Amino acid sequence: MKGFPTSADIYLELDGRKIAVVQSYRAKAAKSSKNIEAFGESEPVATIEGQKSYTVELTRLYATDTAISDGIDFYNLTDFSLVICKPDRKVIYSGCEWSGIQEDGELNATVAERVTLTAARRIETTA
Repeated sequence: MKGFPTSADIYLELDGRKIAVVQSYRAKAAKSSKNIEAFGESEPVATIEGQKSYTVELTRLYATDTAISDGIDFYNLTDFSLVICKPDRKVIYSGCEWSGIQEDGELNATVAERVTLTAARRIETTA
């Protein structure tokens, strides 16, 4: 069994290649639901599960050397994945699109301070 996750264990992936490592993340999942009402009933008779949505806030992204040499730009990323390796499993957020990017620092820095992304899917696999 592996130890505690490090920044090398949290990364962005595009077309099977690691393009950035991430220092930390905060994930939020939400799910809509709908009540089913029946005529004459004072309360809903059932609740139906709706769509799930995943929002993840990443802190301190460092572009990999390969991504830099390939000219990958965080602002042009689309349909990428976030991979989080935990001691007993791997969590993958796929179909990601960014919704916010905050940069602080020096000119031409390869670091994005905070990126907020929305993922289409979340899956867990055993490590």
